[in-house]
Amino acid sequence: MPNPLSTHLLALILGLPGIALAADDCPPWSDARAKRELHALHEQLSGWEHSYHRDRLSPVPDEIYDQVRSRFAELRQCFPQAEAQETQPLSTVGGKHTHPVAQTGLDKLEDAKALRAWMRGRDDLWVQPKVDGVAVTLVYRGGRLQQAISRGDGERGEDWTANARRIPAIPERLADPGDLVLQGELYWSLPGHVQAQAGGRGARGRVAGLMARQHLADEEARGIGLFVWDWPGGPGGMLQRLDGLTRLGFADTQRHTLPVRSADQVAHWREHWYRSGLPFASDGVVVRQGVVPAARNWEARPPHWAIAWKYPFAQALAEVRRVEFLVGRTGRITPRLLLSPVTLEDRRIQRVSLGSLEHWRELDIRPGDQVAVALAGLTIPRLESVVLRAGERVELEVPDPTALHALSCWHPTPGCEAQFRARLEWLSGSGGLAMRGVGPGTWERLLAAGRMEGLLDWLELEEEELARLPGFAHRNARRFREAAAEARRQPFARWLKALGLPPSGNADLEGGWEKLAARSEAQWQAVPGLGPERARQLRAFFHHPEVQALQERLAKAQVDGFGAAPQ
Repeated sequence: MPNPLSTHLLALILGLPGIALAADDCPPWSDARAKRELHALHEQLSGWEHSYHRDRLSPVPDEIYDQVRSRFAELRQCFPQAEAQETQPLSTVGGKHTHPVAQTGLDKLEDAKALRAWMRGRDDLWVQPKVDGVAVTLVYRGGRLQQAISRGDGERGEDWTANARRIPAIPERLADPGDLVLQGELYWSLPGHVQAQAGGRGARGRVAGLMARQHLADEEARGIGLFVWDWPGGPGGMLQRLDGLTRLGFADTQRHTLPVRSADQVAHWREHWYRSGLPFASDGVVVRQGVVPAARNWEARPPHWAIAWKYPFAQALAEVRRVEFLVGRTGRITPRLLLSPVTLEDRRIQRVSLGSLEHWRELDIRPGDQVAVALAGLTIPRLESVVLRAGERVELEVPDPTALHALSCWHPTPGCEAQFRARLEWLSGSGGLAMRGVGPGTWERLLAAGRMEGLLDWLELEEEELARLPGFAHRNARRFREAAAEARRQPFARWLKALGLPPSGNADLEGGWEKLAARSEAQWQAVPGLGPERARQLRAFFHHPEVQALQERLAKAQVDGFGAAPQ
């Protein structure tokens, strides 16, 4: 079927169909900024379109292109005073060879509701996979292939005849000795291809590149298939056209064209073809009427008798609203993007992790940037790429990685608040003391009340005092004290991990504080699985002043194993 960057574009001079932004949803930009942002969008879209049509390259996935183009249209509605001009994607792609019948392209539906509206009042409807390839017109005279023309701008295209004659899927001679015109999609053969799992695999770009060559090798030609999706001037009814195409040697069309009576049936086949094996890449379905107007009335724009409904996005375009820098208990900084909500595989995505500060610095993502996100394993949001950068770069407060490490931030001093909170959450969590009912909200209330200046200040808090704090009641205060009492009874090794003991491999942690603190780096390194760096970290942990202060406090609290301080 015609693809977004070739067949849809002429029809989308005013932008892709989309939900117009309400006034409250428009960005709060000044006129000057709106003009800059729209200019940048225009330049980006023009660059992509030039790369696709002239260089045979696809800089971004079609679905990201579609979404950016939709956003451009919406922003033009928001800021008409910016006078942003529409791009002209097909202005330079027309060839010298005129199509005997115009290639029409397709409009696209947003969802099942739009499909039901389109189907209302129509009958004799059929559904096909929307093959992801390159469109071609085949002209037969006297049953022999006379010409193959690329889609171009729908009216004129390039001559592909020489390469088409080398493709076994395109018959040189038909059983019918008459004259006829066929329109279809050249695709790269992918037997058993499951779109939901493998995506497009660059199949369309591969075919486009091969057809643009001066000479098509035999092996490459054998890899190209043909799906005929229209027979201008052919039999009037769909059944007759399908039977006729099969007799002519184009059996793919009949095999993948099915009658439908309802939107639910269309949705069924869309889901089926998305998740089942096909011999080609596809990016949606096409619903078309069986009877169409006479071919002489066709124009190079989307017709009223056929419509496309794309598969669910594999990647979604999202605006970055905020960049957060999460600090873990070891001082590791993890940047996280807070996004405008988008939906992928029925999941609402609002945030995505960048993994490391180095990755964020490499990408330099700021609020207002547009990014592409996907789902890793259909569950975990993942950043795919930075699609567009905001014209105005927002300055961000970035934590200093040299000041944060495994032995920093034992108090909520300025710059240490995040790591200190992470230490508290680890201490009470399943990896630490497993304090029932004590979580981030509990620590937040204690911090707000000024009762947590150190990691173990909670040990001395009495139930009556807790009950007087904002956010605590007598019941909550009692539960906290019960959790604290249970924590005191936890084993020594568990307490060490709650305090942030570095990974110790198979080391024996019995014997109490004094024994472990007396170990040298060499003794730690002698433990199977511990290398020099880990041994250094363990030695440093037991000898750090802040950790020693915690040991002394736990010794006074009579927590098992902390009774003797290191000498």
